[in-house]
Amino acid sequence: MKIAILKETKAFERRVAITPDIVKSLLKAGFTCAIQSGAGENSSLLNADYEKAGATVAADTQTLLADADVVLKVNAPTLDEVAQMREGAISISFLYAYTQPELVKALNAKKISAFSMDAVPRTTKAQSMDALSSQANLAGYKAVLLGANALGKIFPLMMTAAGTIKPSKVLIFGAGVAGLQAIATAKRLGAVVEVSDVRPETKEQVESLGGKFLSVEGMEANKSEGGYAKEVSAEFLQKQQDLIKQRIKDADIVITTALVMGKKAPILVTEEMVQSMKTGSVIVDMAVESGGNCALSEANQTVVKNGVTIIGESNLPALLSTNASDLYAKNISTLLLHLANKDGFKWELEEEITKGSLITHQGTSVHAFTKGILEKK
Repeated sequence: MKIAILKETKAFERRVAITPDIVKSLLKAGFTCAIQSGAGENSSLLNADYEKAGATVAADTQTLLADADVVLKVNAPTLDEVAQMREGAISISFLYAYTQPELVKALNAKKISAFSMDAVPRTTKAQSMDALSSQANLAGYKAVLLGANALGKIFPLMMTAAGTIKPSKVLIFGAGVAGLQAIATAKRLGAVVEVSDVRPETKEQVESLGGKFLSVEGMEANKSEGGYAKEVSAEFLQKQQDLIKQRIKDADIVITTALVMGKKAPILVTEEMVQSMKTGSVIVDMAVESGGNCALSEANQTVVKNGVTIIGESNLPALLSTNASDLYAKNISTLLLHLANKDGFKWELEEEITKGSLITHQGTSVHAFTKGILEKK
């Protein structure tokens, strides 16, 4: 089968779907690989690196897609790219299909079978394919560094002849993969870390990393599903906000990571809370691409409101593109090799990983969650 790797066109994107090392493994498995010229440059990977690994380099998407069996990307294909794919081709990328009804229609019109990296089940068997986790891990690390860079203070306790410097206080919303890495990074840098999450099962993980977990009355009733937080009651959110209002006043850095799959990110830091924060403090809103956890954050902008710096970087993994591309390439190639061999796809439609990640197939939407969301729109 012929694999095509496209150059990413989304704004602020620096990653590439496949690296030269993974090209070698795919060729060894019997596939052929072609990559768009310049696709890896923002990850410090040159055309020559891919050619040395055994891939061919194509100058444009039309040439690349004309006879490609499988198209690999980081971000969802554009409508123009879908139009250039051959009918019945296979696409693998992040899709977030429940937010893109027009793209789903276009994929079905071309009978393209689209697998979504963000829909891969978060199970033990699929860990090596879990691109959401691999990228969120890097994002949590980078969020702390961005916050530290914007803060006019150091993180650790420091005792000097001129006096003692108190450690910075970091408040983190959400103890998923990104939040846990943010906790670990902030602690390594010497900060005092407090953490809020709606899921009671995260308390032990937070404390194991040295963070203080902020418990809210009634949180024991909250459930998570497949590693994702589910939407909680308005009453619980109000209790959580009342607690946060007290803690946020003392925070030097606030990092928000809270997402609810299929819905807009919840507002956790209100304008009133921002006004209560110390002048010179920093907010890093990691949920800004999904609407933001902070009421005043702006996508892909760093703004100062009421003396508080609010960082709204929508694609943190792309700022670490070398590592992010390495990890993503391993994730997507592992999924591909699970789904197919050199002769074709297995199409085991009831197999857990196949069923969980396949969005469209032979002109029909087949992913239950995505169909449910889109039918409501």
